[in-house]
Amino acid sequence: MVNIRKANVDDIVTVERLAREIWPGTYGEILSREQLDYMLDLIYDQALLRDQMLNQQHTFLMAELDGEPVAFAVFSTVEPGVCKLHKIYVHQKTQGKGIGKLLIDHIVNILQPAGMHTLRLNVNRQNKARFFYEKLGFNIVKEEDIDIGNGYFMVDYVMEKPIHN
Repeated sequence: MVNIRKANVDDIVTVERLAREIWPGTYGEILSREQLDYMLDLIYDQALLRDQMLNQQHTFLMAELDGEPVAFAVFSTVEPGVCKLHKIYVHQKTQGKGIGKLLIDHIVNILQPAGMHTLRLNVNRQNKARFFYEKLGFNIVKEEDIDIGNGYFMVDYVMEKPIHN
């Protein structure tokens, strides 16, 4: 059984661990090992995650399968009516079980009563997850290349999904 709950600061270690387990399988053929390590260290620094959770009003969700953490998602409001899905990752050993869809549905169910009209995300242009997002109603609205330092760029599609109230 899948349980989705709001994560707390005690879950930050688990979020980082899951990211370090999931990312090599997700990005191993897209990014160099050096860029992968650089991005994990940059994005999943525990102090940064704590700051996002406590000070930047990012909502962290943890998905557990039979009590074991297997996925997480992070989102926040970025402009009136628009929420950004900053992170969503499902462990490879549990992909295909509908957990990613459950997480996105859960987020939409939180956002609908809050008056949000759009859920936005970035996805690497070579990441096959793009097709998963399209199945869930996301559309590509633009391309974006983001300089993340050290000579590396995130080469993304920006995708949006309308939220119907």
